[in-house]
Amino acid sequence: MSYAYRLLKTDTGAVGPVLRILLGIVVFAHGAQKLPGWFGGGGYEATMGFFTSAMGLPAFVAFLVIVGEFFGGLGLVTGLLTRFCAASFAVIMVGAVWLVHWSNGFFMNWTGSQAGEGFEYHILALAICAALMITGGGKWSLDGLLARRLEARGAVADPHARAA
Repeated sequence: MSYAYRLLKTDTGAVGPVLRILLGIVVFAHGAQKLPGWFGGGGYEATMGFFTSAMGLPAFVAFLVIVGEFFGGLGLVTGLLTRFCAASFAVIMVGAVWLVHWSNGFFMNWTGSQAGEGFEYHILALAICAALMITGGGKWSLDGLLARRLEARGAVADPHARAA
């Protein structure tokens, strides 16, 4: 099976679209705050400044987080490169827990009594990412459409198979 086909092949169930679309909306909203500054966000320059100065992230990593959330969220909503987008967002979530949320404990800051937010949301996001990495984007995904086109063209041969 070709690498592209393996990346795009998905199940045909309805669970994938529910998970990817809802997670994609949330991820996109956060990315939209960071990149164009929508939904009350600071936009690219302010976010880059915060990530690099206050958090000490390298500029390239900060750029990847900003772009990954914005375009990865769009990818999840449309089901384009679902596994890649889910894996990218999983890495972002692990980084967020490691750098920011771990010290605040498990729970969200519902009462305003903690120093910041806990990491319970991040665990749920990681679980959704894991499910999407396993199953793919599911029904109504661009991945599924592209995989079917590759199948129809006969482009699913194993790149490691030896000619007989």
